[in-house]
Amino acid sequence: MEHFFTLYLKLFFMMTPFFVLSVFLTLGKRLNRIEKKNVIIKFSVAVMVTSLIFLLFGKYIFSLFGITLDAFRIGAGTVLFLSALDMVRTDSEVPETDIRRGEDFSIVPLAIPSTVGPGLIGILMLYGAQMSGPLNVFSVIMSLAASVISLAVVLLMADKLQHLIGKQGLEILPKIIGLFVAAIAAQIIFTGVKNFLY
Repeated sequence: MEHFFTLYLKLFFMMTPFFVLSVFLTLGKRLNRIEKKNVIIKFSVAVMVTSLIFLLFGKYIFSLFGITLDAFRIGAGTVLFLSALDMVRTDSEVPETDIRRGEDFSIVPLAIPSTVGPGLIGILMLYGAQMSGPLNVFSVIMSLAASVISLAVVLLMADKLQHLIGKQGLEILPKIIGLFVAAIAAQIIFTGVKNFLY
């Protein structure tokens, strides 16, 4: 199984942190500091719980529908690649949305689908199907937890990052991450095709 740090980086990038940051800054601009912290806590719990469900129970979906691991590699890799293309090609600016005080956006749309989207779901199910042994399961879960915590830290530092990076930076960084995600997706597809043919 991949090294903890490598898997952590992959999961963190696939959570599209700077796009999520843009969504948070746009939808949470009218919230005070305490309200923002509450949103981040709810968001982190929602992302972790949802991700664990797909990670731990995805293999049963494979069995139910008779899907082979390599077929799912190709499918999940393709979905992830298309998501990466969207990150690279489209404008990362979030449309203005009127969020009234007290209206909760921590789960929808911030956690789902902005963070836990089709690409991440597919990869979590893929990793879950490949897990073997308690140590391996623990390593994957810890990598996932570290990714969620890192994303929460990014959101806690949202105002400082916005000032540091600027508007153009927030538009460019998701595109750069999209390139890395596209490369990860291509590797997953190639592995699935290779195993399927040979």
